[in-house]
Amino acid sequence: TLPGKLPQRKITTGAAAGYSSYGNQIGLATGKVVEIYDEDFVAKRMEIGAVVAAAPRENVVRKSAEAGDIIILLGGRTGRDGCGGATGSSKEHDEESIFTCGAEVQKGNPPTERKIQRLFRKPEVAKMIKKCNDFGAGGVAVAVGELADSLLIDLDAVPKKYEGLDATELAISESQERMAVVISLDDKEAFLKAAAAENIEAAQIAEVTDSGRLIMVWNGVRVANLSRDFLNTNGIRQKADVLVKAPKKEDTYFDSFIENDSNIDIGKKWLTNLSDLNVCSQKGLVERFDSTIGAGTILMPLGGKHQNTPQEGLAMKLPVLQGDTDTAVLMSYGYDPKISKWSPFHGAMYSIVEAASKIVALGGDYKNIRLTLQEYFEKLGKDSSKWGKPFSALLGACFAQEKLGIAAIGGKDSMSGTFKDLNVPPTLVAFALAISDVGRVVSREFKKDNSKVVLLPAAIMEDGSPNFDNLKENFDHVSRLIDQGKVLSSSAVGMGGIAAAVSEMCFGNMIGFKFGKEIGAE
Repeated sequence: TLPGKLPQRKITTGAAAGYSSYGNQIGLATGKVVEIYDEDFVAKRMEIGAVVAAAPRENVVRKSAEAGDIIILLGGRTGRDGCGGATGSSKEHDEESIFTCGAEVQKGNPPTERKIQRLFRKPEVAKMIKKCNDFGAGGVAVAVGELADSLLIDLDAVPKKYEGLDATELAISESQERMAVVISLDDKEAFLKAAAAENIEAAQIAEVTDSGRLIMVWNGVRVANLSRDFLNTNGIRQKADVLVKAPKKEDTYFDSFIENDSNIDIGKKWLTNLSDLNVCSQKGLVERFDSTIGAGTILMPLGGKHQNTPQEGLAMKLPVLQGDTDTAVLMSYGYDPKISKWSPFHGAMYSIVEAASKIVALGGDYKNIRLTLQEYFEKLGKDSSKWGKPFSALLGACFAQEKLGIAAIGGKDSMSGTFKDLNVPPTLVAFALAISDVGRVVSREFKKDNSKVVLLPAAIMEDGSPNFDNLKENFDHVSRLIDQGKVLSSSAVGMGGIAAAVSEMCFGNMIGFKFGKEIGAE
């Protein structure tokens, strides 16, 4: 426990209780839960994730706002919670933060979120919405301000949790759960009626104009009147010097496990490896989450009769409202803090390689993967060597994407992982998403005795990168074998190596394993 910080146990257990409770209440089936540990996350806890959403194509409307359209705010009311939340999450923290930053944290409202989900799944409602924003960073100023080029926003019309809020608080509060939607004035009555049927508060708070300006009115006074041309400049351009340091060869992560001692106690080393926080069972955490909501779960998070084999990722059916579907959604992640601390370039590259490998092991085709990259780095300031870490990580991610031919279609970053003189490890987590067929999904646990287990290694080049041609051949080979129905179980090899992968595959059905005399690897 550090001065000015809550104990790590309090932070970790409280966070797990919070996000499991929220997900369960809004009806979100959680197919993969894992925490990644590193001593440098004492600086600031890492908590990131990804959720898959789906909507019928005909419900997805993409239109531009026109003069005369209106903007409806629906969902929760606005309070002082979350004022400065976005900027607060990017601050460097110290001992005083625990006393001064509490108001920056939004208060979740899962029942309201669930109501909004139900409302937006109604085709007649979805098709009314021309554009939509949720209330994240910046509150009304951003969520509404982004929806049209010319706006007249009435801050007095914003529903409040309590009286006494001034114009600034109403404009920037990030209170949850709120949505801003652009609809035609002709649809106002029908939209408000549909919201009321779901017991959701909704109010018109703005109208689209043709003035070319963003205007906010409070108590009859224009408190903001900005040119859209000015806003579209995105402010002054900033530059930073970047210094990328090459990783030290003598500290090469890949050599750190090599021991040539013939007297080594394999059994003891094996158990020590399994007891590592990034390898050992996280069943207590996983079972806080409901993975069965919606009856679309293909793979339970823990596989086998004994439910002791953590799966490689999420495998769910698409949540259709009518009929059934054989379309499976697969999602997994990749990240190793030890590699990333040795070299942010290699860490990001292997994040993508690991995420893609897990998707292939689940039964997906790596060529169809789409990525979202989530980044977390120390406060950068003006230090060129610090700027070099996210820069080299993004280069590593780009290198892996080009080699594999897969695209990143989203992402999120935070450059705030600093507490006094402590920094989080360079972090680029790759989430990989793919669509497959339910019949192709493969679970990880061993199924029966006398099965043959084959290792498909990818050669490592002198620079520490995998031989991508070799890797893609392996991916294609595994996919062909899955198509032919020859694969009973499959696993990528990640943290903990082959020892951890084999052990976890055994535990689900308590099936033993015997290594051959030689393991074919380069």
